[in-house]
Amino acid sequence: MDHSTGKPGFFRNVLVRLCLFCVVIVCCRFAYVVTLKGETCDLGDFCFFSLPENLNVISGVGQLAGSVSAVMTTENAGKSAPAKPQLPDLWANKDFQKSAQFYSSVFEDLVAEGFLNPNSKTLCVETPVGADVYALREIGVADSVGIYKKGSKPLVITGKAVKQPFEDDTFDFIFSGAGMIDKSLKPGDFAAEICRTLKPEGFLVVHTGSNDTYSFNSFLHLFNCCTLIKSRNIDGFESTIREIVMKKDGFVEEKVSDSKNNCRHVPDYKMKLIRKAEPLIKEEPKKPWITLKKNAQSIKYLSSMADISFKQRYVYVDVGSRSYGSSIVSWFKKQYPKQNKTFEIYAVEADKTFHGQYKEKKGVTLLPYAAWVKNETLSFEINQDPGHKDVAKGRGMGRIQPVESSSESASEVDVIQGFDFAEWLMSAVSEKDYVVMKMDVEGTEFDLIPRLIETGAICLIDEVFLECHYNRWQKCCPGERSSKYPNTYSQCLDLFTSLRESGVLVHQWW
Repeated sequence: MDHSTGKPGFFRNVLVRLCLFCVVIVCCRFAYVVTLKGETCDLGDFCFFSLPENLNVISGVGQLAGSVSAVMTTENAGKSAPAKPQLPDLWANKDFQKSAQFYSSVFEDLVAEGFLNPNSKTLCVETPVGADVYALREIGVADSVGIYKKGSKPLVITGKAVKQPFEDDTFDFIFSGAGMIDKSLKPGDFAAEICRTLKPEGFLVVHTGSNDTYSFNSFLHLFNCCTLIKSRNIDGFESTIREIVMKKDGFVEEKVSDSKNNCRHVPDYKMKLIRKAEPLIKEEPKKPWITLKKNAQSIKYLSSMADISFKQRYVYVDVGSRSYGSSIVSWFKKQYPKQNKTFEIYAVEADKTFHGQYKEKKGVTLLPYAAWVKNETLSFEINQDPGHKDVAKGRGMGRIQPVESSSESASEVDVIQGFDFAEWLMSAVSEKDYVVMKMDVEGTEFDLIPRLIETGAICLIDEVFLECHYNRWQKCCPGERSSKYPNTYSQCLDLFTSLRESGVLVHQWW
């Protein structure tokens, strides 16, 4: 028997088996790198080829994304890729994978409900690392991209939520997660850009941490290009979040608010907030200057009871502002809870003595006229304390009076221009804005407030601080009332009550 041919056959079998074993090892390593870690092949050991630059391995099942998105630019063929890209390392990060899993669950539910499908052209707004984009592609929505101020390709490109780098009506589906709209300094611009780039009949899904009814209704006003489909609470990473699903109207036109009609029906959420406010002082105080000052300490500000994030602008109107350091600085800027919002300030002051203080004040617009019920020339009488060294501090409060009935005791009478305050307000602000008003107009409130209610302009104001002037008991003379104002405390109380019944959170001011 010839044994000379046995050895080569034996060694050949061993060599073949060894080669097969090596192939299995390489395949296992490849599967681990790509499938479990989500990295590209050129980053791991045992990888003997690299993928083209315009292909991205992002799927948990080894799925290749064909084209990132029509809005993404392809890298020039002549550019050489970095030896060790960092993005896949990010994708392997535990926090990133946790986020991606959460968003995958969210998007799968939206697919099941018919709001999202594999053919949807999708945008994720304000996504720093693109975990939501990753999740979209993982479930088969390949044409997905994110924007952030600092791009993170291939998932996220450079762009701002308030100034998106896309054409009108580009996307079928837009998503804003992680409460990013809550943090926006310009929520109005944020909403406007989404309305611009979302296609008619397209879907918008937003995750927000705000759960009170006031902020929810503010959100709906902000996105008035869309119709609410559903809202639900879901478990987020650390707390419960609200998911809002909206659909862009098929034919979008600017919705003009009819303030007068809106005042006819006061939403229940506004009335609930008003019921939470401090009660009105029903009985006339014997020492009003003390009682009302104490009452100010118990005031429940609207911005301390509700989230005011979803507003287009934040406006403070001081009617009868007097000096800049009076209520604007000493009260509103120092004490009013603003939730880190920047307010535009309008100072309405007819007394020319104080006008010079506003010339160089940034963020403050002076209206040097008298707030009135129509546009007309008025007389403005002022009582002056002649013995006071400081002219501004010794200057009395100005009152609007008809020329023929000006008081003989007035130290000074000026001819001033009055303007229709209600008409101005309706042209200056909208229901999308958050508006706070302080009014101290020396008895003219009995003309201005009914006019605001009649025109519906009052519904544009979220919160009012009103000093109501009436024939108070005099400090100097017990048992005697002041003849300066003809109205009674009962009439003041009726004024406050009518405001609260109109859905306006009004506070008794001093």
